Amino acid sequence: MKKPTLRLIVLFVIGLTSNLLIAQHGPGSKNPLEGKADAIAAGKGIYDSMCAGCHGSKGDGGRGPAVNKGTFKRGNEDAQVFDVIKNGVSGTAMPAMGLKDEEVWQVVSFLRSLSGGSGEKVTGNIVAGEQVFKMNCAGCHMVNGHGSRYASDLSTIGNLSVDELKTRILKPGSAEGYAPNFVEVKTKDGKAMRGLRRNEDSFSLALFSREEEFHLLRKKDLAEIKYAEKSIMPANYGQRLSAEQMDNLIAYLKSLKAPDLSKAALMPMKGGLSYERIANSRQEPHNWFTYYGDYEGRHYSLLKQINLSNVSQLQTAWTFQPQGNGGLQASPLVVDGIMYTTAASNFAYALDAATGKVLWSYKYNPADPKLYAPGQPNRGFAMLGGRLFLTTADAYVVALDAKTGRELWKVEMAKASEGHFSYMAPLALKDKIITGIGGGEYGVRGFIDAYDPATGKRLWRFWTIPGPGEFGHDTWAGDSWKQGAGTTWTTGTYDPELDTLYWSVGNPGPDLNGDVRQGDNLFSCSVVALNPNTGQRKWHFQFTPHDMFDWDANETPMLVDMMWQGKMRKLMLHANRNAFYYVLDRTTGEFLFGAPFARQNWAKGLDAKGRPIMSGKEPSAEGTLVYPNLAGATNWQSPSFDPETKYFLMTYKEQGNIYIKEAQKFEVAKSYWGGRFFPPGEKDWGGVMAIDAATGKKIWDFKLNAGGLGNGLLATAGGVTFATTVDGYVLGLNSKTGKLLWRTQTGGDPHASPISYAVNGRQFVACSIGGMLFSWALPDLE
Repeated sequence: MKKPTLRLIVLFVIGLTSNLLIAQHGPGSKNPLEGKADAIAAGKGIYDSMCAGCHGSKGDGGRGPAVNKGTFKRGNEDAQVFDVIKNGVSGTAMPAMGLKDEEVWQVVSFLRSLSGGSGEKVTGNIVAGEQVFKMNCAGCHMVNGHGSRYASDLSTIGNLSVDELKTRILKPGSAEGYAPNFVEVKTKDGKAMRGLRRNEDSFSLALFSREEEFHLLRKKDLAEIKYAEKSIMPANYGQRLSAEQMDNLIAYLKSLKAPDLSKAALMPMKGGLSYERIANSRQEPHNWFTYYGDYEGRHYSLLKQINLSNVSQLQTAWTFQPQGNGGLQASPLVVDGIMYTTAASNFAYALDAATGKVLWSYKYNPADPKLYAPGQPNRGFAMLGGRLFLTTADAYVVALDAKTGRELWKVEMAKASEGHFSYMAPLALKDKIITGIGGGEYGVRGFIDAYDPATGKRLWRFWTIPGPGEFGHDTWAGDSWKQGAGTTWTTGTYDPELDTLYWSVGNPGPDLNGDVRQGDNLFSCSVVALNPNTGQRKWHFQFTPHDMFDWDANETPMLVDMMWQGKMRKLMLHANRNAFYYVLDRTTGEFLFGAPFARQNWAKGLDAKGRPIMSGKEPSAEGTLVYPNLAGATNWQSPSFDPETKYFLMTYKEQGNIYIKEAQKFEVAKSYWGGRFFPPGEKDWGGVMAIDAATGKKIWDFKLNAGGLGNGLLATAGGVTFATTVDGYVLGLNSKTGKLLWRTQTGGDPHASPISYAVNGRQFVACSIGGMLFSWALPDLE
């Protein structure tokens, strides 16, 4: 028989608009009760009493959507359905149901039975059906990373019944609730575009083309919008395919119950964000390529449309509220008009950076939900090529397809059951993804990892707590190194010219009792310079040897080239949690300068090599008042460097703690502080400070009612420094004088730093605050 010709086939599924926005990802957990009659019966009882009121007695919908078709708005995998039932969907009428895990799986089993898709017998040949799919469907659809991203991903289409699949192939667009999604437009300057609608509102339209490119359009720029009246899928497959070919195609589609990440990881990538573009980020100031905006950690924008003369006119351009509980801590990436950001509770998004409209969303399914508490934060993506990378609170590294949000691979860094976790944004280098780990308060052993961006294979690991035979092991007494902490929970920086990676390291464990870990405790409270190709140490500098106050060095290792005592030097600027500001030579690690920037009484000063001269104050059984407090004089929030003024700008906090030392036995995955702390009864305060980067001299100080733990800064070429405050304000300050020029109240608690970007020539300033992502701009007068 003649083979069918290569044609486009678009198997639109229920709620296509929504499903295009929800990435179908990851194998997750398989239903352990699948197909069991007693589980289905028990699930029906639960459904009738708790679900039918919204979704109908037969699952055919009512106040809530239909759930009897085998496809679901929030994802079709067992784990995704489980998550919606167990945890609900914030911001919607779907509540968390308060069921035990077994009861949730029973409901999942019942829902699968409603579609008739579970346990059906099919007669076709799966291998032959895959060939039919490739010939007829792969021009628009993708399965496990192969095919086209244009239309919906079919990697879980097998949860539909045979009858439903045949109906959608033979009668495209006939599914209940289907609405045509193909749009053709013509711009006022005569350009024609067509594609599938990813988002639309009264003023904007986002299309995704067959060439797999986004077109983010403003309706005021369009002369014509033409909406398809019916599905663009050919309606003659009943004639084009023989009965045998149809059976084979159905057999193949029915086999697609869950994505196969071993295949998805091999998805071909084109375009995206290259290493060369990141290394030359200053040539593209309209983009924000890394967590800090660049490799150097300067957190500075060359954009200057917003400046001293007009910053007072800033207004909210858009806001975005993601799904999930918990506060936002991400610094978004912006690449060619698309913003990529993460949120609490495992969510991530691609947004139109000009409007905040969603292009796709993703939700990570924890490998073991029992080890993952909802509400955990995340600090953002790294991007390389067409892939996005994030870490998770159960200590995985995950890669996504930047076009669709589809999960490509995920790799476990360490065991969450042992206290490991990660919130930090990875760093993308030329051919590696660099990540760190959290869990220092649980007595884990810290490390820095490098992963292959295409496969997730771990390429090297640098242990921040040296083991036997490694340099620095002798700085730990006995076996104390095994619970030495030294975690790496913030993003590092990189010098392409020196090909050197710089990463800050956290506190030793236990935090407050140094008696059980005598010695300097390398490489805790240090910055390490590594060869990114091998992970080998080049040099290190320890800010707080034998720390007893939980003063991580996880603050930004900022890289700046500037004159130092008459000579151009490659410098590292670092404001430490211990209240000292440091300048190092980043080529050699040589200490050049250090001075306190906030109140401290733990050190008399620094010696010629930068080592602290101790005052003798340390935690005690009766309690010792020490400055700064445990949160530090500053913390992980981003400082900024203004290259025009040579000012180092930072937020700070002034308060002490009473530190109490206690004996504590180590237990796996239990907090391991070795003491406790509390405020001395005085009011804390804070501010935004500018210091001369070369001398440490304070230039100006904008006082705040309270200092924060995560409220960072952004200096701009327009002469404005943007700052966030713990009481919900975003401020625009004169970078040279600290004078207040603009402020707005957000109603949230900021735990992120502002960024700036531009779309179509319009500059925006954005920041994650509380549970919202805000973007501000000057009035759009067009």
